[in-house]
Amino acid sequence: MIYVLIHPAWLGGWCWSKVVPLLLAEGHGVHAPTLTGLGERVHLSNPDISLATHIEDVVNVLEFENLQRVILVGTSSGGMVISGVADRVPDRLARVVYLDAFVPEHNQSLFDLLPGDRRRAMEEFVKAEGQGWLLPRFATPSWERIVREMWGVTSDDDVSWMLARLRPTPFSHFSDPVRRLNPAAAKVDRVYIRCQQFQPGEHVFDRHAAMARQTLGWRCLELETPHLPYITHPAELAKVLLGLAA
Repeated sequence: MIYVLIHPAWLGGWCWSKVVPLLLAEGHGVHAPTLTGLGERVHLSNPDISLATHIEDVVNVLEFENLQRVILVGTSSGGMVISGVADRVPDRLARVVYLDAFVPEHNQSLFDLLPGDRRRAMEEFVKAEGQGWLLPRFATPSWERIVREMWGVTSDDDVSWMLARLRPTPFSHFSDPVRRLNPAAAKVDRVYIRCQQFQPGEHVFDRHAAMARQTLGWRCLELETPHLPYITHPAELAKVLLGLAA
């Protein structure tokens, strides 16, 4: 099988570096592209980047590499991206995996899935610190606090590694709605993986997990990890992902 791993806002393809060799060691192909304007592609960041740009980034990997029977994995805000990709190229996908990720309906943005006070705080950061088009950080005083306290990264080495690589994300990644109109996309097998040690106040991920348990064509799995298992618990995550290739 071939895995295509999609990172969330602020991160880049680099975040999967502990998981990639574990999948490769079992004989699978792996791609971990970085979305435009982030990671090693931060030099391409500009106000015209949209959620559609990030969807196109992934569609292009699938098409130019001629990837078939793909297990497409998206984490957190990467759920918006993989939803758009599934609508565009469902014929290339064997399975779509939402790893503690947002699951939008047609014409929903990530912002539509957040409570109003959280949206307003993010909009203020964009105005005050992001030149009107970048979201520089989350709604807490420092990135280190976010990484340690919210995301559950406890290793000092991992925290330092992350802090050196986090970058502001084009605001449209959060505010643009996603298209979900292709009936063929609904036939692709879907899996939701809930990271049980991450419990944000709005419980949005619990709602998505509950939906997956109750909806035909979905499965829901659980990991006893924080929100970024590809950094904190790579072996446990790889075991679950490898099970999906069976």
